[in-house]
Amino acid sequence: MPGGLKKGMQDHLANHAAFYTLFETPIGLCGMAWNAHGIVGFQLPEDDVSKTRSRIAKRFPGIAETPPPPLIQTVVADVTALLQGEARDLSAVPLDMNGVTDFDRRVYEIARSIPPGRVLTYGEVAARLGINNARAIGQSLGRNPFAVIVPCHRVVAADGRLGGFSANGGAMTKRRLLAIEDARRDESPTLFDLIS
Repeated sequence: MPGGLKKGMQDHLANHAAFYTLFETPIGLCGMAWNAHGIVGFQLPEDDVSKTRSRIAKRFPGIAETPPPPLIQTVVADVTALLQGEARDLSAVPLDMNGVTDFDRRVYEIARSIPPGRVLTYGEVAARLGINNARAIGQSLGRNPFAVIVPCHRVVAADGRLGGFSANGGAMTKRRLLAIEDARRDESPTLFDLIS
């Protein structure tokens, strides 16, 4: 998919550097932005459609709303299915990380390796990076422009609390995403394990 997606998006680009689409999901109207190199951003639902559009326009000045090309439709379908509670692996979705720091890239790679229905702590992510700074992990995930595709909601505090979440709805949205995935820290099988 990555090579085909890049080629398909380059063919789709005409006069704009980036495009976006809005789509309905079980948690509300989400948005996805892309360019010739991959997904550049994901927008969780705001309180209404105009706020969702405004947030995307603010994040990506000059972006154009357009129907998604077939390869982006596939990503939209996978995200929607995941948000319906179906097992979907989004780790191969190509992301354009232009402008993302090297540290954030490394954090996002680890977050993308967490399967649906599982969680890691901020400290565990830090340990995988070889650092002792869970706070830096939280700050990095707070900058995540690819929420859901880079599943920052799957990173929680060590004491069983959720930790922060910068999207609209904050911790309630994070809790809802984890509940959809029936996420847990223990090794007992989740719904995703049973149906895969």
